[in-house]
Amino acid sequence: MNFLTIGHRGVMGVEPENTLRSFVAAQQAGLDVIELDLHLSKDGALVVMHDTDVDRTTDGTGPIADKTLAELRALDAGRGERVPVFEEVLDAVRSPLQAEIKDVAAARALAEVMTSRDLVSRVEVSSFHDEAVAEIARLVPGVRTALIASRYGTDIVDRAVEAGAATVCLNIRRLTLEVVERARKADLRIIGWVVNTQDHLRLVRALELDGATTDYPEIKRTGRFTA
Repeated sequence: MNFLTIGHRGVMGVEPENTLRSFVAAQQAGLDVIELDLHLSKDGALVVMHDTDVDRTTDGTGPIADKTLAELRALDAGRGERVPVFEEVLDAVRSPLQAEIKDVAAARALAEVMTSRDLVSRVEVSSFHDEAVAEIARLVPGVRTALIASRYGTDIVDRAVEAGAATVCLNIRRLTLEVVERARKADLRIIGWVVNTQDHLRLVRALELDGATTDYPEIKRTGRFTA
């Protein structure tokens, strides 16, 4: 299988994260997959942002869930970019997507879009939350899912299998050979994050992972030559 390079929130190392500008740059850089994050606005729109509030990545303040889509649209998400909705990303780029959802409510909203636009082959759904992974799998037959973990042990393999995930996306700073071997025995794909240096890239290649999530497009160019 080819080694996948996944653009983290687009290419957040060089462009404002989770913006159309960042996603287009990731596609132009040739990254294999684009990762993004989804939250629900107050009026139920699937907005693309990582945090639960808007403070870090826009010129506004407060929780996303307390703002309507119109209020979110009024914010500057960096370099004049606006907060996009998921459907806009689908239209702006052609790349495969990995959509991270934060809860079961987002899973249900995403399921509606995936079903109406027939996105099973294009969009993989990921989450830190086992119940969200299980819910999207229940609602969208055939969807590819991934369980994400930052602090974990070998139990992450059992959790992924229980939730029906085919992939685990794991913080490489805690990754061990034991976890990799257990994941392989369970036939799970393994993606390492966040891979931003050549040392990190050498580690994920030495462990024979299936791919790497990165903030920088350079990883795509160097990854194919790194053993």
